Amino acid sequence: MSNKTRNTLKLIAVVVVLLAVLMEMQILIIPMLVAYKFWLVVIGFATILLASR
Repeated sequence: MSNKTRNTLKLIAVVVVLLAVLMEMQILIIPMLVAYKFWLVVIGFATILLASR
């Protein structure tokens, strides 16, 4: 996996986890994703693990 791909995956993971945190703090509310906050964090951390290999 190239460095560019890893950096892109890390960026995606940070954005997904930041979205989940903002939704938890009720700063940003996206009605379609409210039920999936936990899974957004899981996907974010899994993406970080995938990018760190």
